[in-house]
Amino acid sequence: MKIISYNVNGIRAALRKDFATWLQHTDPDVVLLQETKATPDQVDTAVFESLGYEHYWFSAQKKGYSGVAILTKKTPKNVVYGTGIESMDFEGRNIRVDFDDVSVMSMYLPSGTNIARLEHKLEYMSLLQDYVNEIKQDVPNLVIGGDYNICHEAIDIHDPVRNKNVSGFLPVEREWISNFMDSGFIDSFRHLNKEPDNYTWWSYRANARANNKGWRIDYNMVSEPLKNNIERAVILSDAVHSDHCPHMVELKLS
Repeated sequence: MKIISYNVNGIRAALRKDFATWLQHTDPDVVLLQETKATPDQVDTAVFESLGYEHYWFSAQKKGYSGVAILTKKTPKNVVYGTGIESMDFEGRNIRVDFDDVSVMSMYLPSGTNIARLEHKLEYMSLLQDYVNEIKQDVPNLVIGGDYNICHEAIDIHDPVRNKNVSGFLPVEREWISNFMDSGFIDSFRHLNKEPDNYTWWSYRANARANNKGWRIDYNMVSEPLKNNIERAVILSDAVHSDHCPHMVELKLS
């Protein structure tokens, strides 16, 4: 199963940048989208259907903001919209599809752009850990792909020294993602790739992408029972529909 996660920073804008052609050529089985910034009635979903994808959406209450979606070529046996926790769900940040041998979640963790948002982010992180601990009891084979808005280690950010007090690389955030992995998840990209200078997000300012001054804040986290099923994990930095780029994990499933 080829799974791609992608913060598209607006699915309508991405479609105008030829996202559909890229999707057709890349041909993933499952696509996890974040920051869709749209409800499905605002999107030409027939484009996805023509490529063989079913699509499921969980949008924010606020129009044009946040939102997640999943495109899949295989019909899921179950779809879970949100977490059931209001403080997590009003911004449309979690959706999960269950198949026979694996469940896949698209997750968009809040950013901490100011004190209030950082407090919300920290609360969400705590609630997410509890929620995932609970669902793993029934759903052990789980992939959580998405924008975590956190760089884990110094290797994951272009300037760890000057960014040490910036949200996305704060000690409390880095500790949380370490604990999240310790709770039974594998950072699939780092599991197979140890090289520096691999990022998934670049600021639009100061020509950051051209100079590869980026952050790796997007992950496909794979639960421990699937560790030996991880065949490939790559960052698809040539895709330029967003300030993020997509990242892929391939699992060998029976």
